[in-house]
Amino acid sequence: MALSIMALVVTSTAFAQDARLKRLNNGVDAAAWEAVGRLNIGGTGFCTGALIAPDMVLTAAHCLYDKTTGARIDHSQVEFLAGWRNGRASAYRDVRRALVHPDCSFQGSVSSGVVRNDLALLELNHPIRDGTIVPFETAARPRRGAQVGVVSYGTGRSEAPSLQEVCRVLAQQDGVLVTSCSVEFGSSGAPIFVVDRGRDQIVSVVSAKAEVEGEAVALGTSLGAPLARLQAEWVAEKGTLTPRVKVDGARHQTGAKFVRP
Repeated sequence: MALSIMALVVTSTAFAQDARLKRLNNGVDAAAWEAVGRLNIGGTGFCTGALIAPDMVLTAAHCLYDKTTGARIDHSQVEFLAGWRNGRASAYRDVRRALVHPDCSFQGSVSSGVVRNDLALLELNHPIRDGTIVPFETAARPRRGAQVGVVSYGTGRSEAPSLQEVCRVLAQQDGVLVTSCSVEFGSSGAPIFVVDRGRDQIVSVVSAKAEVEGEAVALGTSLGAPLARLQAEWVAEKGTLTPRVKVDGARHQTGAKFVRP
């Protein structure tokens, strides 16, 4: 599959400045990231998600679709394992309700339009109220060149989350964030963060991994307007919205080969 993205200069220097993945094996390393968890899906696969309210997980919409048939997966087959690490989670929750972005479509080839709206909210059957598991705030997308980080699970590292503390925003186009972050299968839905005044805020959700001019990149769904639209749908369907969810406003072509992580 191919995706047209904005002209992008990817230099070895830009990638050399990125931090390496660090596996969060113990409680000390993982303490700040307990609200990131593994999503077990139908007993056959997994994605990554993050709490943005005690009863709400933000992830990628495509995680809720069967990649072979395109059919929607029953949300009752999804379980959120907060802080999953080496066979144990800090909290286990089933999913009561799942809402995908209304403009999501997974028919045919993947495009920037699909990635741009690749968001879903999951309502947990019981809120997670634990002082060590603090939901994250969300923020508007960062600018090109900004430093970001990502916490994710993935193939070969599914039993503990991995942190890449420093990667970079390489480009933006049509609501798609192109970053140098390292992702793998299972990383879909993983939160991409910025640090603002000492607080980690989610600015994007991993949608796909890609290759641009031989360099590996991650494509993220920018927050802002897409999340605001999804929140509006949430309100319309349920009538209430947990107050902690916050978005600070919406705001030479290269061939890119990419697949869902």
